Amino acid sequence: MAAISNTLPQSLLDTMNPKAATTQSTAEAAQDRFMKLLVTQMKNQDPLNPLDNAQVTSQLAQLSTVTGIDKVNSTLESLIGSYQSSQSLQSANLIGHGVLSSGNKLGLSEDKALMGVELPQAVDAAEVVIKDASGNIMQTISLGKQDAGTLPLLWDGTKTDGTKAPEGTYSFEVNATYDGKAVDATELQFGMVTTVTTGQDGVKINVPGLGALNLSDIRQIL
Repeated sequence: MAAISNTLPQSLLDTMNPKAATTQSTAEAAQDRFMKLLVTQMKNQDPLNPLDNAQVTSQLAQLSTVTGIDKVNSTLESLIGSYQSSQSLQSANLIGHGVLSSGNKLGLSEDKALMGVELPQAVDAAEVVIKDASGNIMQTISLGKQDAGTLPLLWDGTKTDGTKAPEGTYSFEVNATYDGKAVDATELQFGMVTTVTTGQDGVKINVPGLGALNLSDIRQIL
């Protein structure tokens, strides 16, 4: 009498091959294929060398794990979608508002130019140096002692000699020290939020002069 083979039919093996599938696998489809495979294994097992109960239990545990992971992935995708929708609504409320983000440019218009400084720690002294396009110093604003945090600033266009600077674009830098050592302060540029877009990269807040920003890029809303 010929021995019963444990080899599975090729047609069943093909159905278990993800590359042979014509549609995307789901947890339910994977579970159905697994049960077919298990039943076929039991039908074709060698009576003199039956399947070990531990092996069957292990395979069932693996199926449970795969099914659980698929459900977790589905839940995460749903949460991500909800989070992006929430971000879109939150970001849309920023349209028409001024924000401060990393940058060292400021535009002077009608004797007003907004900017900001971000200090990672408290400082003994800090100053803002405003320069024109040629690098000439227009004004130096002393900030004195400051605590850590974000500080919005306004320049009225007055130069060091007391005259008014012409309207246009200027640059600025921040110098800060604590206990005689330099502190790495960050210049913050002002801009107005015009639009909000949602895409593969998530929610982007569009600010002329600053580009497409993430919510985390915004240091302060004015």
